[in-house]
Amino acid sequence: MSLQASARSKALWRATVRNSAYNRVRETVDWPFLDDWRVAVTIYYFSLIEMEGDVDNIVKPILDGMINVAYLDDRVVERVLVQKFDPGIRRSFADASDVLSDALRRRPPVVYIRVDDDLSWRNL
Repeated sequence: MSLQASARSKALWRATVRNSAYNRVRETVDWPFLDDWRVAVTIYYFSLIEMEGDVDNIVKPILDGMINVAYLDDRVVERVLVQKFDPGIRRSFADASDVLSDALRRRPPVVYIRVDDDLSWRNL
């Protein structure tokens, strides 16, 4: 997804992100509620083919797609870590979560997104 993409394709991408995030919340949280806590977002994009465009172009549509699902407003996002993995790039993750491990076993393209309220990195 690129910011240069058509309005229709951007809307479809945001809806896909929103639906996926909503389904994940329903699977894992009994009583979801949203607040204005500061969060960090991690995005890993595992591509089937070499990615066209800039990696930063996938961030805004993803953040917008999670509004009212993972947070009330994307202004609470304090940190974004994004990395693309083109085909053939070796990757290794120490202590990968079950969800990330599952994403790594799937056929690309896969977008792994984590929203976390652990902001301990501030103390570094």
